[in-house]
Amino acid sequence: MALEPEELAAARDDLGAELRELRRAAGLSGDRLARRCSISQSKISKIETGRLTPTLVDLDRILTALGATAEQAARVLQRAKLANTEWQDKRTLWRKGLETRQSELKVLESAASEIRFFLPTMVTGLLATPAYIKASLTHSPGDVSSTVAKKIDRQAILREGTRSFTFLLTEQAVRWAILPPGGMAAQRERLLEVSRWQNVRLGVIPLGVLLPRGPMNTFTVYDDRLATVEIFTGRLAFRDARDVKAYRELFAMYEEHALFGDTGRDQIRAWGRS
Repeated sequence: MALEPEELAAARDDLGAELRELRRAAGLSGDRLARRCSISQSKISKIETGRLTPTLVDLDRILTALGATAEQAARVLQRAKLANTEWQDKRTLWRKGLETRQSELKVLESAASEIRFFLPTMVTGLLATPAYIKASLTHSPGDVSSTVAKKIDRQAILREGTRSFTFLLTEQAVRWAILPPGGMAAQRERLLEVSRWQNVRLGVIPLGVLLPRGPMNTFTVYDDRLATVEIFTGRLAFRDARDVKAYRELFAMYEEHALFGDTGRDQIRAWGRS
């Protein structure tokens, strides 16, 4: 299914409109529907007008109360999947300011208890040295000094001890040279240091390891409520429970093939010598 940005933006309104039409076809007022499914009338109104995206549990209760057919329910659930997907294009992120994105990420990280990062191409900002962060932003427009500072500031969350982090890096992510040899050596030392912290698990996947699925995109999973996926032109955010579950399962598959602890650290050191 192609996820056009315009389609994603309209999905919430379309979902609300379809639920409203189903309610009217069932001959129910918003108040009667609310009583039938034990959801407040104000919440029903917000869902129908596109001001609120319903959870899958809410949808199940509403569709049951409406006596929706299997075909109607499938159509509504497909719209719900789109409504729970957000597209952020790179140009919009640049217009808002990259430092704004760092503030948003800090809020996401602070609200989560378990965060999983799959890094097939490069080191993420939470693990990066200042030099690596600056080099990774050379393609970005304008002065990036504020963004670099905010990325470094975000790293403090790794030492708070109130949440757990798992980072999976492929060999390419560790070895991709965006700095001269001395800078990359410092970056490897940073990975070795962070890998020893109490609430951090850092695993590496060497080239040549037999994997059933290729590492296509960088993605991050926040608990069981949100998954974000990065591509060259922007970022997708998935809130549909089925999508988040799929990314958690994908992460678990890669995790089974990663090297952790002393074995992983030995591998990072070996890459530095080769």
